[in-house]
Amino acid sequence: MTGSPTAASSSTHLPWWRRILASNTLWIFGVLIAISAVFAILNPAAFATPFEVRSVATNASMLLVVSVGMTFVIVTGGIDLSVGSVLVFSGVVAARVMGAGTDEGPTADWPRILLGIAAGIIAGLIWGLINGALVAYAKVPPLIATLGTLGAAYGLSLINANGQDLRGIPGKFTSTIGLGTVGGIPWLIIIGALVTAAGALVLSQTRFGRYTTAVGSNPEAARRVGINVRTHLLKVYALQGALAGLAGVLSLAYFTTTTITGQTSLNLAAITAVVIGGTSLFGGRGSVLGSAVGVFIPSVLASGLIIVGVQSYWQNVALGVVLVLAVFIDQLRRQSRSRA
Repeated sequence: MTGSPTAASSSTHLPWWRRILASNTLWIFGVLIAISAVFAILNPAAFATPFEVRSVATNASMLLVVSVGMTFVIVTGGIDLSVGSVLVFSGVVAARVMGAGTDEGPTADWPRILLGIAAGIIAGLIWGLINGALVAYAKVPPLIATLGTLGAAYGLSLINANGQDLRGIPGKFTSTIGLGTVGGIPWLIIIGALVTAAGALVLSQTRFGRYTTAVGSNPEAARRVGINVRTHLLKVYALQGALAGLAGVLSLAYFTTTTITGQTSLNLAAITAVVIGGTSLFGGRGSVLGSAVGVFIPSVLASGLIIVGVQSYWQNVALGVVLVLAVFIDQLRRQSRSRA
């Protein structure tokens, strides 16, 4: 693995605000502000409005939850291609437990709704444990392990839902979590923000976060200082699975149906956001706050291009250019550190 364990260790002992300044989070945030300013100048009546800001944030909230977990995985030097399928599977499980597809589903009360929410998160957690066991104990490369569970989770979703989206989601669930607000702020945005804040604190301020960085920087060195690398990898992938399960529950609440064909590419979106946010694909370095900014850059680009009348095909071009530039900058940073 790449990266210096000494450098990684010294950086994790810096105050959190100095780690932010030392990373490229502020630079990425500046890019987000610049992109927003351009679209606001081009069409201020449509783009620079509270409605548009809330719309972009709401649409990005599920990706934000998944990207927090993806940050931990990539910091360890791994990858998780299964998150989109796990999200779909978790949503299907939650919908079934809530009674979707039956006469009781739309009128289900909160005890059954809460049971469905728990079932969805646990379903994601189980897939995360499977991924972690394959990577940490079976020594299957993360790319292959999660590619396999991607197909398995998606196939089981289709079997469980009989090949079609489940409807009849409880009205109390969708009207509260999916469409409800607190002080004018949608629940989805609040949940996404809380998950992001918790993830940022865990990665930057706790032993779990320091172990995650150490494993990604140099797993052998981490093992020598007493870190159980296999157990820690299992925990990281379990965290990613649980967050994918939570995102599946949020998706179910927002769209009022399962999204069997609409979320399978979320893995690429999450990886893109994390890399744009400054987390190294080679492990040992990353920031949850950077990933959060990385989530909003594609979202703002897509929204802004639509508003100014650019064909939707160009959205993928713009996102691809941003992703390649982010990886190129990461390569330059790694080369400069190796020469230092």
